[in-house]
Amino acid sequence: MLKIATWNVNSIRSRLERLLAFLERHHPDILCLQELKTPEETYPFEELDQAGYHSAVFGQKTYNGVAILSRVKPNVILRGMEDGVEDPQSRLIAAEVSGVTVISAYFPNGGTVGSEKWDYKLGWMNRLKNYLETHFKNGIPLLLCGDTNIAIDDRDVANPGEWAESVLCHPDGRRGLQDIIDWGFVDVFGEKHPAGGIYSWWDYRRLAFPRDDGLRIDHIFAASEMAKKCTSATIDRDERKGSKPSDHAPVIAEFS
Repeated sequence: MLKIATWNVNSIRSRLERLLAFLERHHPDILCLQELKTPEETYPFEELDQAGYHSAVFGQKTYNGVAILSRVKPNVILRGMEDGVEDPQSRLIAAEVSGVTVISAYFPNGGTVGSEKWDYKLGWMNRLKNYLETHFKNGIPLLLCGDTNIAIDDRDVANPGEWAESVLCHPDGRRGLQDIIDWGFVDVFGEKHPAGGIYSWWDYRRLAFPRDDGLRIDHIFAASEMAKKCTSATIDRDERKGSKPSDHAPVIAEFS
């Protein structure tokens, strides 16, 4: 069995106590993190090592940052897309863990549709599609996990009308994400819960979480052959409750 989780922690140092409690409660074999908001120099390696986890980290001060935590030390680590594009934003890291290649990705938000940030988001997704085509072959055990900042379709949005033209639901963004999925991935959570209506992100404002006014924008995509081995997929809503939560809840999937 392989248990993998992905979680946008929205500052690992602010959420460290909750992160350690999550690891103790769920015991994932692999945990992908996004939005670390810290460089590697201040990343809590020691605390996570004591909890039984190795860390592959691509950090950045104040913004972005991704990591892969694993019980088994990762064999290969790639930071960024290695495509020759000068990009100061730390948004992607890949590691091989026990024969499975895992990518932790933090997709750009995009700001507002039509802005420079939006153009960067669309361009970044196109780069990711090219990265997959360049570095990987269909059929290998591969997982792409993270905060995509896109709801795949309206089943993943509590109030679609409010978000239809936003950066999280815009048709151009959805097409960009679908191009990535079409490389050969399966949305394992979506496959287990086809009716939708289960969310992973709720705005801190407007009492969004108590009203369950959320979106599912955090995903575990498994290469098609590996997806056949997925036995369960859940979202831990409890992590959005209590003191100082991230605005995201972890997504967890198990594979036989």
